Amino acid sequence: MFTLGTDPHTVVTSTPDQGDLDVRYTPFRMERWQSTYEHRVRYNLSESAVHPLTVGELFEIAGKESGTDQIELGYGQSNGSDELRERIASLYSGATEDSILVTIGGAEANFTCFWHLFESQGKAAVMLPTYGQVPGLIESFDNRILPVNLVEEEGWQPDLSELEAALHEGARFVIITHPNNPTGAALSRESMQAIAELTEQHGAWIMSDEVYQGAETNGEISSSFWGCHDRVLITNSMSKAYGMPGLRLGWIVGPPDLVTELWGRTDYTSIAPPTLSDVLACMALEPATRARILDRTREITRANLGLLEKWMATQEGRFTYRPPDAGAFCFTRYSANINSTEFAEKLRVEKDVLVVPGDHFGMDHYLRLGFGAPEETLLEALNLLEDAFDEVTT
Repeated sequence: MFTLGTDPHTVVTSTPDQGDLDVRYTPFRMERWQSTYEHRVRYNLSESAVHPLTVGELFEIAGKESGTDQIELGYGQSNGSDELRERIASLYSGATEDSILVTIGGAEANFTCFWHLFESQGKAAVMLPTYGQVPGLIESFDNRILPVNLVEEEGWQPDLSELEAALHEGARFVIITHPNNPTGAALSRESMQAIAELTEQHGAWIMSDEVYQGAETNGEISSSFWGCHDRVLITNSMSKAYGMPGLRLGWIVGPPDLVTELWGRTDYTSIAPPTLSDVLACMALEPATRARILDRTREITRANLGLLEKWMATQEGRFTYRPPDAGAFCFTRYSANINSTEFAEKLRVEKDVLVVPGDHFGMDHYLRLGFGAPEETLLEALNLLEDAFDEVTT
């Protein structure tokens, strides 16, 4: 039974088994910030991926002539074309095309997994800081979050004693972003093994968002949680490592019987991925083309990280940071006595530069700085960032 509360954004759900479940909308602060302003500034350092490919560049990398004019813009296979699911499955040892569900970006993949896991009525252990989508959904529907902090002094590795305590307290699934957003840190093999062992012992699921896999700064692709035990759901997309966020194409990897059930849930959301996106993603994931795309991503990431580090070295201790293992972004603590949201607003309004304030990840006095822009644009934006710090520290 559904009854409307006095707040128009709140719906109270009541069932004989569950009692009253308070449902409310929790704004996704970072996405609201980016969605509102990223196309309204000259310098966008809020993005976490490299400068995107054009369709023409994709065809050039793939060594193909443009042939999109013959693609019918009807409904495609609603769980993703057989060819695309086969190519995605080839990236995960032991997976088959029946293990894959193609979605509208990583966002739908995450939401669909959350929808299933949330129904267990268990609590969720969430490694923090993290990308705020699924934690925000849990808060929106009924706050059952048990935090597991990533420890900066240990290279942003998880506090495993907190994870064990969360599992003892009833966490039925663990939410992980690996490599992490906003820190850019990859989990060590030791951390991954401990997470796998603890979740296996407690019969808990792992939900691992691995969207930055392939965008590593050292050239070594991060290990996936896929295959560590039977209760694992992996999400990924073409947005970050592949530099094609505009395709809005993602995927879930999971046990085939569960993937079939998750596919049914997308009947309520997007119904089917865009036909054109399916074709282009299939082209991009052809093995030789995929390798060249990831080479491009790593080349940009390594070169621009070098530029950022040179700039940081001139800042006389204003910033402290751990260089990211993956992703075109850096999570940095700054020394100025100004709130991160206030400072980000100053940058946006006065300097035409967009960054993500640490507040959006629950950590004030940090900024997430994207460095995937073209070199000239990045250096101009960093100079404006320096000017802004001069103004708030003098």
